[in-house]
Amino acid sequence: MFFLEELPTHRMIERYVEETGSGNTERIGDALAMLRKASMLVRKLDAYFQKHGLSQLRFLVLIVIDREPDRHSLRQSEILERLDVSKPVLHRTVAAMIAAGHLERVDDPHDARAHQLSIATDARNLLQEILPGYFELITQFMENQT
Repeated sequence: MFFLEELPTHRMIERYVEETGSGNTERIGDALAMLRKASMLVRKLDAYFQKHGLSQLRFLVLIVIDREPDRHSLRQSEILERLDVSKPVLHRTVAAMIAAGHLERVDDPHDARAHQLSIATDARNLLQEILPGYFELITQFMENQT
């Protein structure tokens, strides 16, 4: 998240660039504005997911499993490869999702010692219910950027 309510002025950025001898005032200003806008979108999405009993990470775990065209489950290590989170964070999230009934452990068809994770029926229904609003939030946000 980007926590600045008020972005630095062009003059402020210019002064820092001059003092450090590094950077491009215009590009830095553009990047800070982009970070601020992205942060606003993330906050809106977080509030949307929270209304539906999810976090952004839980939503992304469901999406990562759901988007596989020929599979209905993934190993936790495969989910980890597709998300930018640490192994302990994903482990805690998956455990909480299993406890909440969002995910189910299924036997791995290729390794009798391993398990895969699949989306529980109620969570699949929840995902289908919230996807339209998710896409609408993103669409509205992007339309307001032009």
